[in-house]
Amino acid sequence: MNLNNNRLPILFRYLMTMLAASAYVSTMIADQIEKRPRARDVGLIVGTMQTGKYNAITDVEGVLVGHSTVIKEPNIHTGVTAIIPAPGNLYTNPIPAWIHAGNGYGKSVGLSQLLEFGEIETPILLTCTLCVWTAADAMVDYLLEQPGESQHTINPIVGETNDSIVSDMWTHPVQAEHVREALESAKSGPVEEGSIGAGTGTQTYHWKGGIGTSSRVLPSSLGGYTVGVLVQSNLLAGATLRMNGAPVARELGKYAYKKELEEDRKDDKEVRGGSIMIVVATDAPLDSRNLNRLATRAMMGLARTGSVAENDSGDYVIAFSTSKLVRKVRSHDKPWPTESLLASSMSPLFTATVEATQEAIYNALFKATTVEGRGNKLEALPIKETVEILKKYNVLDWDKTLPPGKH
Repeated sequence: MNLNNNRLPILFRYLMTMLAASAYVSTMIADQIEKRPRARDVGLIVGTMQTGKYNAITDVEGVLVGHSTVIKEPNIHTGVTAIIPAPGNLYTNPIPAWIHAGNGYGKSVGLSQLLEFGEIETPILLTCTLCVWTAADAMVDYLLEQPGESQHTINPIVGETNDSIVSDMWTHPVQAEHVREALESAKSGPVEEGSIGAGTGTQTYHWKGGIGTSSRVLPSSLGGYTVGVLVQSNLLAGATLRMNGAPVARELGKYAYKKELEEDRKDDKEVRGGSIMIVVATDAPLDSRNLNRLATRAMMGLARTGSVAENDSGDYVIAFSTSKLVRKVRSHDKPWPTESLLASSMSPLFTATVEATQEAIYNALFKATTVEGRGNKLEALPIKETVEILKKYNVLDWDKTLPPGKH
């Protein structure tokens, strides 16, 4: 392409203006997210187990989370979220893991090898549906650049949800630099939630969805293990939101098959398929068999929020253990000793997974901000009205019914 030198300053100023505008929008959304509460901030307490310090997947020691948010007004609202499951070289020392498909309408990468070996050898990326392959390529290149790596195969794990209501995913908006930013920004501590990273353009039920996270810590009498969950929530508008059993969607007048039920006629608008990616981390020493069992229980936490895993919903759970007791070397000519929990010890971990999944979805809803794009608008869940409904059904502050120090 030939450019007249006289036009270069104009083009440069235009590009700088666009970048500045994108940065301003990202900052504005971050400020809005900061002002919105998490579920517990309004007294929506899920279950009976204690949360970790940050009530996040990063309460599992060694787990890191990073985001890259891609906003180009008016039609791009997407991004990447990276979960680094454990320290060290994941290729030479993979960690036990499993993937459960609650409903397999999805475009994820890396599932077959994971199911064959029961191990993860890379970070986990979450992104938009048609961004999966670009993200996978970018992560492979990034990992091979790291010190000590050589030429070898890599099985990237990449999950997705469809954010096309407000984002033009057909233009390949996620590029290698965004994947790199998500991986390099991954950290422990509090996790940013809502309309950020891979949750920038997602929907949950009839409102704006996004990234949400939560954790549970078992009492020492049950092993003292931690379970953390992170969701990329993009659930269908064809389901009906409930919070601790309260019919929030029904009270707000946005529930599944509203026109069919009220007027006995089909809605003119086509209900687009949604999806959810659920990542479950634990420091409990679990082999891939029990991680499969743990992953299936996350679907029960999803169901408690109102989902029924519709026909064209991709509902996937990736579960992994960070425990050194079950981590192995990639290859060895002798049997490799590991120590894993027996099946009889799993029930408390099941409870923790269900509770954390349910609350992570609520956090995604509470923290998400309104996003407009492609001529559409995804409204944030109305906080004030929702809290009034929760009060009406007496589902707030349930922790106060538990003995002190026992929850």
